[in-house]
Amino acid sequence: MDFSDSPGEAAFRAELRAWLAANLPGHRARFPASDDELTLHPDAAFDSSLAWHTRLHAGGWVGLDWPCEYGGRGLGIMERMIFLEESIAAGAPPGVNVIGLGMVGPAVMRHGTPEQKRRWLAPILSADEIWCQGFSEPGAGSDLAALSTRAALDGDRFVVTGQKVWTSNAHRSHECILLVRTDPDAPRHQGISCLLVDMASPGITIRPLRQLTGDSEFNEVFFDAVRVPYPRLLGRLHGGWDVAMTILMYERMALGSVGILPPFLESLLGLARRTDGAGRDPVLRQRLAEVYTLGQALRLTNLRYVTRQLRGEPPGAEGSVIKLTLTETYRQMVETAAQLGGPYHQLWKGAPGAPDGGRWAFQTLFALRWGIAGGTSEVQRNIIGERLLGLPR
Repeated sequence: MDFSDSPGEAAFRAELRAWLAANLPGHRARFPASDDELTLHPDAAFDSSLAWHTRLHAGGWVGLDWPCEYGGRGLGIMERMIFLEESIAAGAPPGVNVIGLGMVGPAVMRHGTPEQKRRWLAPILSADEIWCQGFSEPGAGSDLAALSTRAALDGDRFVVTGQKVWTSNAHRSHECILLVRTDPDAPRHQGISCLLVDMASPGITIRPLRQLTGDSEFNEVFFDAVRVPYPRLLGRLHGGWDVAMTILMYERMALGSVGILPPFLESLLGLARRTDGAGRDPVLRQRLAEVYTLGQALRLTNLRYVTRQLRGEPPGAEGSVIKLTLTETYRQMVETAAQLGGPYHQLWKGAPGAPDGGRWAFQTLFALRWGIAGGTSEVQRNIIGERLLGLPR
């Protein structure tokens, strides 16, 4: 692979750097960078992220790889990667409406009717409508096909009853892409449909779930006879599994993005440089070398995945490799930070002597989510074994 920018990519990178230099200081004057934002604390950074998204949208930097006919710029995955690299390097806020842009939008483009595309794609780009994803249930997490939330057709509306769990940002969302069972007598994968649900509909109750970090980014969502108009059916009736597979492929690609790793690896190396004796400890040196090597290997694996997409191939099971590798690299990174910090590593934000302002105590707990979000590591290993390695179930 040629790692250098093409002339077009170099021009795009220069244009983006100039725009960031002109716009990010004004944003930071209103929303100074906070420790919460730097530790990927999405709920605390929401206002900053939404304001930044508004600037990006006005500048034409949202939906870079969306087709022009849907409001994007019709650029490629390389420009999207350059945007991510430069935004992280500049210290720009984390994204907002990630589910809408990265999962719902592609699903609507692929499975939606012309009317649905006109209705939902533009508000996704502008973040006028924030989306959440109603997939997991108390009895159907990793085994998504076991979902039991029901949607019975009553005239021209579906009546939805059931519960979803681990629904990220449901408390801030306007819309939900929801998997429901519409034919309870059909085989598990064939009786599911996908609905686009207005979160302001009567009968929806949202209950925040407090996490180990103290955040309440996740939620339980209850549906009590919620009426959803038939035109909000995405894809075929009872054909929701096809829509779900589209969404999950894009989700694993998004969750496996290596863009979040470089700043944290640099922070880890900085912590090591400031830790007395770390350079003389052969075990710590070896751990640091392993984590750094894993990070570089993950970057190269991601670039191979990018090459696959540049050939016009859709996201596939290779996304599970990236997502699983990111999970393992992230875990080893925070474990190494714990070794470097010793007992001080446990100190939370605001405590005297907390390394990096308590970032690593937060990250030690936050890292646990990566083994669950977007499909557990066990599920990813099964996907890799069955679909890529051809192993028996």
